[in-house]
Amino acid sequence: MSVNRSLISPTANPVLEQALRRKLQRHSETTGQLGELEPLAIRLGLIQNTLKPRFRDPQIVVFATDHGIAVEGISEAAPQTTSNAVHSLLTSQLPLSVFARIQGLALSVVDCGLADSIQPHARLLARKIAHGTRNARVTLAMSLDQAHAAIRAGMEIADALPGNAFACAGMGLGSHESASLVLSRLTGITLRELLISGPLMSQDDLARKLEVLQSTQGRHRDITDPVEVLAAFGGFEMAMMVGVMLVAGSKRHVLVIDGMAACAALMVASRIAPAVTDYCVFSRSHAHPGLDHALALFHASALLELGMDSLDGTGATLAWPLIISAAALLTEVAEGEDPGPSLPDDIRASTVLRAASAETTVLDDTAAAGDSVPLARPSGPDLLNADATRSSAAGHPSSSASNDATASSKTTTAR
Repeated sequence: MSVNRSLISPTANPVLEQALRRKLQRHSETTGQLGELEPLAIRLGLIQNTLKPRFRDPQIVVFATDHGIAVEGISEAAPQTTSNAVHSLLTSQLPLSVFARIQGLALSVVDCGLADSIQPHARLLARKIAHGTRNARVTLAMSLDQAHAAIRAGMEIADALPGNAFACAGMGLGSHESASLVLSRLTGITLRELLISGPLMSQDDLARKLEVLQSTQGRHRDITDPVEVLAAFGGFEMAMMVGVMLVAGSKRHVLVIDGMAACAALMVASRIAPAVTDYCVFSRSHAHPGLDHALALFHASALLELGMDSLDGTGATLAWPLIISAAALLTEVAEGEDPGPSLPDDIRASTVLRAASAETTVLDDTAAAGDSVPLARPSGPDLLNADATRSSAAGHPSSSASNDATASSKTTTAR
């Protein structure tokens, strides 16, 4: 078994996909077409490997850290420090907190590397690697040991939290700039295409930001290994999200990706285990063109385009009702009587799915999600053991199997 297979299995399963399509087609005979929800429903069924995808204890996790490169003055003036923003998030002073509660998403905030200390809170996970990263324009943002420690901390978080769906987002001064550096180095896309410029940033300020980031990129011009790129340019929040994504994908959990930092983390994770992108749906909390380019790297579009300029993760909370509604098409909508001769649905599903590959375990139509026999995989930090083999390979962010699986979903694939 290859390293890729042992880490995360691709979701591609033509037999299951055909069964999911037929099920939705039977619904459409009485309910009509439901547009983008249908390919999303198929994607969810493939992710959970079942005809009836279900969610339990969904989580939204915001990873917070400060970035040393922010001392260069390249971030738009923030109304508050990262620590204050975390406090506002934990005390329901930001829309993300309220939306998460309304949608039934359990909110956790992770202190990955805040520059300041913060008071304990029931929803705050203290996993501080250091008091912020170093200035990447001067030296490596973090040591390789710190990067690995942060990835392992993320794996432990994903193992410890309940549920089978995770929304991931990052926050912190300098986070967008650091994420742009990571994405640019790993994909070759120019920094100019990824740069975020707010309404208060002048053209002179934007030019200076580009100059600083290009100088930073040049300082580490010879670094190409994914984890080393993460250490050179990234942040602790990105590294922890890499760990979360690897473990969540290995458990066939749905990942909701929101924001530039989460995209950078996913790019690194995809270089370790390409099939991790199969388990992702995308949301957005910003309307800036830089995020358009970041999403395009995954041939993806966001579930909702609301023109927001809010804290990353806000879009994920608003997209969640669409995700559970898509799953409900397969789990809650009664099918009625099939026209013409046919087998009972549970027998039909079992008959169709028995033809699937022996390597793939599929639930029948009466089973609850999560009851399938798990595929062989390392758990928790053991996933990182494949890093030495995979991190030197700079492959495409999506596996070929991922491309097959995502081609069926216009919601999360190329427009």
